[in-house]
Amino acid sequence: MDSRISARALTLALGGWRTREPAYEALADGIRLLCLDNRLAPRTALPAERELAAALHVSRSTVAAAYRSLRDTEHISSLRGSGSVTLPLRGRELGRVLEGDGAIDLQQASPPAWPGLAGVIADVAGSSAALVSRSGYDILGRRELREAIAAHYEDRGIPTSPSEILVTTGAQSAIHLLASVLLGRGDRALIETPTYPHAAEALRRAGARLVGVPVTTADGWDLDRAEQAFARTLPVVAYLMPDFQNPTGRSMTPEERSSIRRAADRAGTILVLDETTADLDIDRGRVDRGFADADPRSMVRIGSLGKTVWGGLRIGWIRAEADLVRRLIAARSVQDLGTPEFEQAVATQLFSRFDEIAAQRSHVLRSGRDAAASALALRLPEWRVPHVHGGVSLWIELDAPLSSALVMEARSRGVLLSAGPRFAVDGGHERHLRMPFTSPPDDLVRAVDVLAEAWPRVRSGAPVSLVSAFEAVV
Repeated sequence: MDSRISARALTLALGGWRTREPAYEALADGIRLLCLDNRLAPRTALPAERELAAALHVSRSTVAAAYRSLRDTEHISSLRGSGSVTLPLRGRELGRVLEGDGAIDLQQASPPAWPGLAGVIADVAGSSAALVSRSGYDILGRRELREAIAAHYEDRGIPTSPSEILVTTGAQSAIHLLASVLLGRGDRALIETPTYPHAAEALRRAGARLVGVPVTTADGWDLDRAEQAFARTLPVVAYLMPDFQNPTGRSMTPEERSSIRRAADRAGTILVLDETTADLDIDRGRVDRGFADADPRSMVRIGSLGKTVWGGLRIGWIRAEADLVRRLIAARSVQDLGTPEFEQAVATQLFSRFDEIAAQRSHVLRSGRDAAASALALRLPEWRVPHVHGGVSLWIELDAPLSSALVMEARSRGVLLSAGPRFAVDGGHERHLRMPFTSPPDDLVRAVDVLAEAWPRVRSGAPVSLVSAFEAVV
Protein backbone atom coordinates (compact mmCIF):
# COMPACT_ATOMS: atom_id res chain seq x y z
CA MET A 1 0.00 0.00 0.00
CA ASP A 2 1.66 3.24 -1.14
CA SER A 3 -0.50 6.01 0.32
CA ARG A 4 -3.66 6.90 2.15
CA ILE A 5 -6.23 9.64 1.56
CA SER A 6 -8.21 11.08 4.44
CA ALA A 7 -11.97 11.48 4.39
CA ARG A 8 -11.55 15.27 4.37
CA ALA A 9 -9.09 15.22 1.44
CA LEU A 10 -11.29 12.86 -0.57
CA THR A 11 -14.31 15.06 0.10
CA LEU A 12 -12.43 18.09 -1.22
CA ALA A 13 -11.25 16.17 -4.29
CA LEU A 14 -14.78 14.96 -5.05
CA GLY A 15 -16.19 18.50 -5.01
CA GLY A 16 -19.79 18.63 -6.23
CA TRP A 17 -20.04 14.87 -6.71
CA ARG A 18 -23.80 14.48 -6.24
CA THR A 19 -24.77 14.90 -9.87
CA ARG A 20 -27.31 12.11 -10.25
CA GLU A 21 -29.46 9.61 -8.42
CA PRO A 22 -29.04 7.18 -6.80
CA ALA A 23 -26.48 8.96 -4.64
CA TYR A 24 -24.25 5.89 -4.24
CA GLU A 25 -23.67 5.65 -8.01
CA ALA A 26 -22.88 9.36 -8.22
CA LEU A 27 -20.32 8.86 -5.44
CA ALA A 28 -18.87 5.80 -7.16
CA ASP A 29 -18.58 7.73 -10.43
CA GLY A 30 -16.83 10.58 -8.64
CA ILE A 31 -14.21 8.20 -7.24
CA ARG A 32 -13.87 6.46 -10.62
CA LEU A 33 -13.12 9.77 -12.29
CA LEU A 34 -10.46 10.58 -9.67
CA CYS A 35 -8.83 7.23 -10.51
CA LEU A 36 -9.08 7.80 -14.27
CA ASP A 37 -7.50 11.26 -13.93
CA ASN A 38 -4.79 9.81 -11.66
CA ARG A 39 -5.82 12.21 -8.91
CA LEU A 40 -6.14 9.00 -6.90
CA ALA A 41 -3.05 6.90 -7.52
CA PRO A 42 -3.20 3.10 -7.61
CA ARG A 43 -2.86 1.40 -4.21
CA THR A 44 -4.25 4.40 -2.35
CA ALA A 45 -6.11 3.42 0.81
CA LEU A 46 -9.60 4.93 0.91
CA PRO A 47 -11.26 6.18 4.11
CA ALA A 48 -13.35 3.81 6.17
CA GLU A 49 -17.04 3.82 5.27
CA ARG A 50 -18.10 5.47 8.52
CA GLU A 51 -15.47 8.25 8.23
CA LEU A 52 -16.32 9.09 4.62
CA ALA A 53 -20.05 9.03 5.35
CA ALA A 54 -19.56 11.57 8.15
CA ALA A 55 -17.40 13.83 5.94
CA LEU A 56 -19.90 13.72 3.07
CA HIS A 57 -22.99 13.99 5.31
CA VAL A 58 -24.54 10.84 3.84
CA SER A 59 -25.52 7.51 5.34
CA ARG A 60 -22.97 4.77 5.79
CA SER A 61 -25.08 2.55 3.53
CA THR A 62 -24.58 5.06 0.68
CA VAL A 63 -20.80 4.81 1.01
CA ALA A 64 -20.97 1.01 1.37
CA ALA A 65 -23.02 0.76 -1.83
CA ALA A 66 -20.58 3.06 -3.66
CA TYR A 67 -17.62 0.93 -2.58
CA ARG A 68 -19.50 -2.19 -3.68
CA SER A 69 -20.09 -0.64 -7.12
CA LEU A 70 -16.38 0.23 -7.36
CA ARG A 71 -15.44 -3.35 -6.47
CA ASP A 72 -17.81 -4.65 -9.15
CA THR A 73 -16.03 -2.55 -11.80
CA GLU A 74 -12.59 -3.46 -10.37
CA HIS A 75 -11.61 0.06 -9.45
CA ILE A 76 -11.02 -0.88 -5.82
CA SER A 77 -10.51 -4.01 -3.75
CA SER A 78 -11.56 -4.51 -0.15
CA LEU A 79 -10.45 -6.93 2.54
CA ARG A 80 -12.26 -7.36 5.83
CA GLY A 81 -10.26 -5.61 8.51
CA SER A 82 -7.88 -3.99 5.99
CA GLY A 83 -10.12 -1.45 4.28
CA SER A 84 -10.38 -0.56 0.57
CA VAL A 85 -7.61 0.40 -1.85
CA THR A 86 -7.67 1.67 -5.42
CA LEU A 87 -6.48 -0.70 -8.13
CA PRO A 88 -4.30 -0.07 -11.21
CA LEU A 89 -6.37 0.93 -14.22
CA ARG A 90 -7.12 -1.64 -16.86
CA GLY A 91 -6.79 -1.79 -20.61
CA ARG A 92 -8.17 1.26 -22.37
CA GLU A 93 -8.39 3.20 -19.10
CA LEU A 94 -4.59 3.26 -18.86
CA GLY A 95 -3.70 5.66 -21.66
CA ARG A 96 -4.11 6.27 -25.34
CA VAL A 97 -6.88 4.69 -27.35
CA LEU A 98 -5.76 1.86 -29.60
CA GLU A 99 -6.19 2.26 -33.34
CA GLY A 100 -9.38 0.59 -34.47
CA ASP A 101 -10.87 0.92 -30.98
CA GLY A 102 -13.52 3.30 -32.32
CA ALA A 103 -13.18 5.68 -29.38
CA ILE A 104 -12.20 9.33 -29.69
CA ASP A 105 -9.49 10.29 -27.20
CA LEU A 106 -9.60 13.98 -26.31
CA GLN A 107 -7.76 13.65 -23.00
CA GLN A 108 -4.35 14.56 -24.41
CA ALA A 109 -4.26 17.93 -26.14
CA SER A 110 -1.52 17.05 -28.57
CA PRO A 111 -1.64 17.36 -32.37
CA PRO A 112 -0.37 14.61 -34.68
CA ALA A 113 3.27 14.72 -35.73
CA TRP A 114 4.41 17.42 -38.12
CA PRO A 115 4.35 15.72 -41.58
CA GLY A 116 8.03 16.41 -42.30
CA LEU A 117 9.26 14.76 -39.11
CA ALA A 118 9.69 11.28 -40.58
CA GLY A 119 12.03 12.65 -43.25
CA VAL A 120 14.16 14.46 -40.68
CA ILE A 121 14.38 11.31 -38.58
CA ALA A 122 15.51 9.35 -41.64
CA ASP A 123 18.20 11.95 -42.41
CA VAL A 124 19.54 11.79 -38.85
CA ALA A 125 19.49 8.00 -38.88
CA GLY A 126 21.65 8.09 -41.98
CA SER A 127 24.39 9.79 -40.00
CA SER A 128 24.05 7.60 -36.94
CA ALA A 129 27.71 6.53 -37.05
CA ALA A 130 28.74 10.01 -35.92
CA LEU A 131 26.12 9.97 -33.16
CA VAL A 132 27.18 6.70 -31.59
CA SER A 133 30.77 7.88 -31.39
CA ARG A 134 29.68 10.08 -28.48
CA SER A 135 29.55 8.81 -24.90
CA GLY A 136 25.73 8.97 -24.87
CA TYR A 137 25.54 10.82 -21.54
CA ASP A 138 24.88 14.53 -22.00
CA ILE A 139 23.45 16.12 -18.89
CA LEU A 140 23.54 19.68 -20.27
CA GLY A 141 22.52 19.10 -23.90
CA ARG A 142 24.51 18.94 -27.12
CA ARG A 143 26.10 22.23 -28.11
CA GLU A 144 24.48 22.39 -31.55
CA LEU A 145 20.98 22.14 -30.11
CA ARG A 146 21.60 24.68 -27.36
CA GLU A 147 22.92 27.10 -29.98
CA ALA A 148 19.76 26.57 -32.07
CA ILE A 149 17.50 27.18 -29.05
CA ALA A 150 19.49 30.27 -28.07
CA ALA A 151 19.12 31.63 -31.63
CA HIS A 152 15.36 31.00 -31.36
CA TYR A 153 15.25 33.31 -28.33
CA GLU A 154 17.47 35.86 -30.09
CA ASP A 155 14.87 36.01 -32.88
CA ARG A 156 12.32 37.00 -30.23
CA GLY A 157 14.52 39.79 -28.94
CA ILE A 158 15.74 37.87 -25.89
CA PRO A 159 19.57 37.80 -25.88
CA THR A 160 20.58 34.26 -24.95
CA SER A 161 23.80 32.29 -24.90
CA PRO A 162 24.03 28.48 -25.13
CA SER A 163 25.31 28.44 -21.53
CA GLU A 164 21.85 29.63 -20.45
CA ILE A 165 20.11 26.61 -21.99
CA LEU A 166 19.62 23.18 -20.40
CA VAL A 167 18.06 20.51 -22.64
CA THR A 168 15.58 18.18 -20.90
CA THR A 169 13.47 15.15 -21.78
CA GLY A 170 10.36 17.23 -22.38
CA ALA A 171 8.74 20.14 -20.57
CA GLN A 172 7.41 17.99 -17.73
CA SER A 173 10.94 16.92 -16.88
CA ALA A 174 11.94 20.60 -16.86
CA ILE A 175 9.11 21.49 -14.47
CA HIS A 176 10.04 18.67 -12.08
CA LEU A 177 13.70 19.64 -12.12
CA LEU A 178 12.99 23.31 -11.48
CA ALA A 179 10.57 22.50 -8.67
CA SER A 180 13.10 20.24 -6.96
CA VAL A 181 15.81 22.93 -7.07
CA LEU A 182 13.83 26.12 -6.42
CA LEU A 183 11.31 24.92 -3.83
CA GLY A 184 11.54 23.53 -0.34
CA ARG A 185 8.85 21.92 1.79
CA GLY A 186 6.29 24.50 2.85
CA ASP A 187 7.36 27.14 0.32
CA ARG A 188 4.57 29.00 -1.44
CA ALA A 189 4.16 28.66 -5.19
CA LEU A 190 1.74 30.89 -7.08
CA ILE A 191 -0.08 29.22 -9.95
CA GLU A 192 -3.02 29.97 -12.23
CA THR A 193 -6.33 28.21 -11.78
CA PRO A 194 -7.36 26.47 -13.93
CA THR A 195 -3.93 25.26 -14.97
CA TYR A 196 -1.89 22.44 -16.46
CA PRO A 197 -2.51 19.72 -13.85
CA HIS A 198 0.86 17.96 -14.15
CA ALA A 199 2.64 21.20 -13.28
CA ALA A 200 0.56 21.54 -10.13
CA GLU A 201 1.41 17.95 -9.23
CA ALA A 202 5.13 18.58 -9.73
CA LEU A 203 5.06 21.65 -7.47
CA ARG A 204 3.15 19.76 -4.78
CA ARG A 205 5.55 16.83 -4.99
CA ALA A 206 8.39 19.25 -4.25
CA GLY A 207 6.56 20.20 -1.06
CA ALA A 208 5.11 23.53 -2.21
CA ARG A 209 1.89 25.03 -0.91
CA LEU A 210 -0.03 26.30 -3.93
CA VAL A 211 -1.62 29.74 -4.12
CA GLY A 212 -4.18 29.92 -6.94
CA VAL A 213 -4.85 33.00 -9.04
CA PRO A 214 -7.96 32.84 -11.26
CA VAL A 215 -7.76 33.20 -15.03
CA THR A 216 -10.85 33.16 -17.23
CA THR A 217 -11.49 33.16 -20.95
CA ALA A 218 -13.51 36.37 -20.70
CA ASP A 219 -11.54 38.50 -18.26
CA GLY A 220 -8.04 37.03 -18.26
CA TRP A 221 -5.90 37.11 -15.14
CA ASP A 222 -7.44 38.44 -11.91
CA LEU A 223 -4.81 41.12 -11.29
CA ASP A 224 -6.23 42.23 -7.94
CA ARG A 225 -6.08 38.68 -6.62
CA ALA A 226 -2.63 38.20 -8.11
CA GLU A 227 -1.20 41.34 -6.53
CA GLN A 228 -2.70 40.42 -3.17
CA ALA A 229 -1.34 36.88 -3.41
CA PHE A 230 2.17 38.08 -4.23
CA ALA A 231 2.14 40.62 -1.41
CA ARG A 232 0.51 38.39 1.22
CA THR A 233 2.22 35.03 0.61
CA LEU A 234 5.59 36.09 -0.91
CA PRO A 235 5.75 33.02 -3.15
CA VAL A 236 9.19 31.64 -3.98
CA VAL A 237 8.02 30.70 -7.48
CA ALA A 238 5.15 31.70 -9.76
CA TYR A 239 4.34 29.18 -12.50
CA LEU A 240 2.51 30.88 -15.38
CA MET A 241 1.51 30.22 -18.99
CA PRO A 242 1.27 33.74 -20.43
CA ASP A 243 0.49 32.73 -24.03
CA PHE A 244 -2.43 30.48 -25.03
CA GLN A 245 -2.77 29.29 -21.47
CA ASN A 246 -3.74 25.66 -20.95
CA PRO A 247 -6.70 25.10 -20.65
CA THR A 248 -8.30 28.53 -21.24
CA GLY A 249 -6.41 29.52 -24.41
CA ARG A 250 -6.12 33.06 -23.03
CA SER A 251 -2.99 35.21 -23.57
CA MET A 252 -1.80 37.97 -21.23
CA THR A 253 -2.28 41.55 -22.31
CA PRO A 254 0.65 43.98 -21.97
CA GLU A 255 -1.04 45.40 -18.86
CA GLU A 256 -1.32 41.95 -17.29
CA ARG A 257 2.34 41.16 -18.02
CA SER A 258 3.49 44.45 -16.49
CA SER A 259 1.31 44.05 -13.41
CA ILE A 260 2.44 40.46 -12.79
CA ARG A 261 6.08 41.35 -13.27
CA ARG A 262 5.94 44.31 -10.88
CA ALA A 263 4.18 42.25 -8.20
CA ALA A 264 6.72 39.43 -8.58
CA ASP A 265 9.64 41.86 -8.34
CA ARG A 266 8.27 43.34 -5.11
CA ALA A 267 7.77 39.88 -3.60
CA GLY A 268 11.17 38.57 -4.74
CA THR A 269 9.43 35.80 -6.69
CA ILE A 270 11.01 33.85 -9.54
CA LEU A 271 8.68 33.78 -12.54
CA VAL A 272 8.64 30.40 -14.29
CA LEU A 273 7.08 30.95 -17.72
CA ASP A 274 5.82 27.82 -19.44
CA GLU A 275 5.94 28.65 -23.16
CA THR A 276 5.19 25.18 -24.54
CA THR A 277 2.05 26.46 -26.31
CA ALA A 278 3.35 29.95 -27.13
CA ASP A 279 4.24 29.17 -30.76
CA LEU A 280 0.79 27.78 -31.53
CA ASP A 281 -0.63 30.98 -33.04
CA ILE A 282 -3.69 30.62 -35.26
CA ASP A 283 -4.93 34.13 -36.04
CA ARG A 284 -2.44 36.71 -34.88
CA GLY A 285 0.90 35.72 -36.37
CA ARG A 286 3.85 36.20 -34.06
CA VAL A 287 2.62 37.96 -30.91
CA ASP A 288 4.58 40.21 -28.56
CA ARG A 289 5.01 37.99 -25.54
CA GLY A 290 6.49 40.61 -23.24
CA PHE A 291 8.89 39.94 -20.38
CA ALA A 292 11.76 40.20 -22.90
CA ASP A 293 13.69 42.79 -20.88
CA ALA A 294 13.19 41.13 -17.49
CA ASP A 295 16.09 40.47 -15.11
CA PRO A 296 17.24 36.93 -16.06
CA ARG A 297 17.92 36.18 -12.39
CA SER A 298 14.20 36.44 -11.61
CA MET A 299 12.79 34.70 -14.68
CA VAL A 300 12.99 31.16 -16.04
CA ARG A 301 11.48 30.00 -19.32
CA ILE A 302 10.41 26.48 -20.24
CA GLY A 303 10.07 25.37 -23.88
CA SER A 304 9.31 22.14 -25.70
CA LEU A 305 8.80 20.60 -29.13
CA GLY A 306 5.99 18.40 -27.81
CA LYS A 307 3.12 20.58 -29.03
CA THR A 308 4.78 22.19 -32.05
CA VAL A 309 6.34 19.07 -33.57
CA TRP A 310 5.23 15.84 -31.86
CA GLY A 311 4.47 14.64 -28.35
CA GLY A 312 6.59 11.56 -28.96
CA LEU A 313 9.71 13.70 -29.47
CA ARG A 314 10.73 14.16 -25.85
CA ILE A 315 12.74 17.36 -26.19
CA GLY A 316 12.27 20.28 -23.84
CA TRP A 317 14.52 22.92 -22.36
CA ILE A 318 15.03 25.45 -19.61
CA ARG A 319 16.32 28.96 -20.29
CA ALA A 320 17.81 30.46 -17.12
CA GLU A 321 20.79 32.48 -15.95
CA ALA A 322 24.04 30.49 -15.93
CA ASP A 323 24.29 30.09 -12.13
CA LEU A 324 20.86 28.47 -11.97
CA VAL A 325 21.73 26.22 -14.91
CA ARG A 326 24.73 24.97 -12.93
CA ARG A 327 22.49 24.24 -9.93
CA LEU A 328 20.08 22.36 -12.16
CA ILE A 329 22.90 20.29 -13.64
CA ALA A 330 24.08 19.36 -10.15
CA ALA A 331 20.58 18.18 -9.17
CA ARG A 332 19.66 16.48 -12.43
CA SER A 333 21.52 13.19 -12.03
CA VAL A 334 19.03 12.13 -9.35
CA GLN A 335 16.29 12.33 -12.01
CA ASP A 336 18.09 11.27 -15.21
CA LEU A 337 21.49 11.33 -16.88
CA GLY A 338 20.67 13.45 -19.89
CA THR A 339 18.53 13.70 -22.99
CA PRO A 340 18.90 11.02 -25.71
CA GLU A 341 21.43 11.95 -28.40
CA PHE A 342 19.28 10.85 -31.34
CA GLU A 343 16.32 13.03 -30.34
CA GLN A 344 18.65 15.98 -29.80
CA ALA A 345 20.10 15.57 -33.30
CA VAL A 346 16.58 15.49 -34.77
CA ALA A 347 15.59 18.60 -32.80
CA THR A 348 18.65 20.49 -34.00
CA GLN A 349 17.59 20.02 -37.61
CA LEU A 350 13.99 20.99 -36.83
CA PHE A 351 14.91 24.46 -35.61
CA SER A 352 16.17 25.40 -39.08
CA ARG A 353 12.61 24.74 -40.35
CA PHE A 354 10.72 26.25 -37.44
CA ASP A 355 8.78 28.85 -39.45
CA GLU A 356 7.57 26.13 -41.82
CA ILE A 357 6.54 23.96 -38.88
CA ALA A 358 4.69 26.82 -37.14
CA ALA A 359 2.74 27.64 -40.31
CA GLN A 360 1.62 24.04 -40.76
CA ARG A 361 0.60 23.80 -37.10
CA SER A 362 -1.43 26.99 -37.43
CA HIS A 363 -3.35 25.49 -40.36
CA VAL A 364 -4.05 22.20 -38.53
CA LEU A 365 -5.17 23.90 -35.33
CA ARG A 366 -7.35 26.42 -37.18
CA SER A 367 -9.19 23.57 -38.90
CA GLY A 368 -9.76 21.78 -35.61
CA ARG A 369 -10.78 24.88 -33.69
CA ASP A 370 -13.26 26.04 -36.32
CA ALA A 371 -14.79 22.58 -36.74
CA ALA A 372 -15.27 22.15 -32.98
CA ALA A 373 -16.62 25.67 -32.44
CA SER A 374 -19.08 25.40 -35.35
CA ALA A 375 -20.36 22.01 -34.21
CA LEU A 376 -20.79 23.23 -30.63
CA ALA A 377 -22.68 26.34 -31.78
CA LEU A 378 -25.02 24.16 -33.84
CA ARG A 379 -25.60 21.26 -31.42
CA LEU A 380 -25.15 22.89 -27.99
CA PRO A 381 -25.97 26.61 -28.37
CA GLU A 382 -26.69 26.91 -24.63
CA TRP A 383 -22.98 26.38 -23.85
CA ARG A 384 -20.56 29.32 -23.88
CA VAL A 385 -17.69 28.61 -26.25
CA PRO A 386 -14.83 31.15 -26.24
CA HIS A 387 -13.03 32.23 -29.38
CA VAL A 388 -9.34 31.54 -28.90
CA HIS A 389 -6.55 32.77 -31.15
CA GLY A 390 -4.19 29.87 -30.57
CA GLY A 391 -3.21 27.05 -28.26
CA VAL A 392 -4.73 23.59 -28.15
CA SER A 393 -8.14 23.69 -26.48
CA LEU A 394 -11.49 25.31 -25.80
CA TRP A 395 -12.47 25.96 -22.17
CA ILE A 396 -16.23 25.57 -22.51
CA GLU A 397 -18.73 26.84 -19.95
CA LEU A 398 -21.67 24.45 -19.55
CA ASP A 399 -25.15 25.59 -18.57
CA ALA A 400 -25.07 23.40 -15.43
CA PRO A 401 -22.23 22.29 -13.10
CA LEU A 402 -22.11 18.73 -14.41
CA SER A 403 -18.73 18.43 -16.09
CA SER A 404 -17.67 15.25 -14.26
CA ALA A 405 -21.00 13.54 -14.87
CA LEU A 406 -20.84 14.47 -18.55
CA VAL A 407 -17.31 13.10 -18.89
CA MET A 408 -18.37 9.76 -17.38
CA GLU A 409 -21.43 9.55 -19.66
CA ALA A 410 -19.38 10.47 -22.75
CA ARG A 411 -16.79 7.85 -21.83
CA SER A 412 -19.47 5.17 -21.85
CA ARG A 413 -20.26 6.33 -25.41
CA GLY A 414 -16.65 6.21 -26.64
CA VAL A 415 -15.50 9.83 -26.18
CA LEU A 416 -12.72 10.38 -23.64
CA LEU A 417 -12.44 13.87 -22.13
CA SER A 418 -11.12 15.56 -18.98
CA ALA A 419 -13.58 17.28 -16.65
CA GLY A 420 -13.11 20.85 -15.46
CA PRO A 421 -12.05 19.93 -11.88
CA ARG A 422 -9.00 18.14 -13.30
CA PHE A 423 -7.52 21.59 -13.99
CA ALA A 424 -8.49 23.24 -10.70
CA VAL A 425 -6.01 24.11 -7.96
CA ASP A 426 -8.47 24.64 -5.11
CA GLY A 427 -11.47 22.68 -6.39
CA GLY A 428 -14.37 23.85 -8.54
CA HIS A 429 -14.73 24.25 -12.33
CA GLU A 430 -17.58 21.73 -12.49
CA ARG A 431 -19.29 23.96 -15.04
CA HIS A 432 -16.29 23.86 -17.38
CA LEU A 433 -15.11 21.27 -19.86
CA ARG A 434 -11.80 21.25 -21.71
CA MET A 435 -12.16 20.23 -25.35
CA PRO A 436 -8.88 20.00 -27.27
CA PHE A 437 -9.08 20.81 -30.98
CA THR A 438 -5.90 18.92 -31.90
CA SER A 439 -7.74 15.90 -33.34
CA PRO A 440 -9.00 15.62 -36.94
CA PRO A 441 -12.07 17.81 -37.63
CA ASP A 442 -14.28 14.80 -38.39
CA ASP A 443 -13.46 13.29 -34.98
CA LEU A 444 -14.21 16.58 -33.26
CA VAL A 445 -17.60 16.88 -34.95
CA ARG A 446 -18.42 13.27 -33.98
CA ALA A 447 -17.36 14.02 -30.39
CA VAL A 448 -19.67 17.04 -30.25
CA ASP A 449 -22.52 14.87 -31.58
CA VAL A 450 -21.92 12.44 -28.70
CA LEU A 451 -21.86 15.27 -26.17
CA ALA A 452 -25.09 16.69 -27.58
CA GLU A 453 -26.77 13.29 -27.24
CA ALA A 454 -25.38 12.71 -23.74
CA TRP A 455 -26.09 16.16 -22.26
CA PRO A 456 -29.91 15.89 -21.93
CA ARG A 457 -29.51 12.56 -20.10
CA VAL A 458 -26.89 13.99 -17.75
CA ARG A 459 -28.91 17.12 -17.07
CA SER A 460 -32.18 15.28 -16.49
CA GLY A 461 -30.49 12.85 -14.12
CA ALA A 462 -29.07 15.59 -11.89
CA PRO A 463 -30.85 16.50 -8.64
CA VAL A 464 -33.29 19.35 -9.28
CA SER A 465 -31.78 21.38 -6.44
CA LEU A 466 -28.31 21.36 -8.04
CA VAL A 467 -29.42 22.61 -11.47
CA SER A 468 -31.87 25.10 -9.97
CA ALA A 469 -29.19 26.56 -7.74
CA PHE A 470 -26.89 27.03 -10.72
CA GLU A 471 -29.59 28.63 -12.82
CA ALA A 472 -30.38 31.04 -9.97
CA VAL A 473 -26.73 32.15 -9.91
CA VAL A 474 -26.34 32.68 -13.65
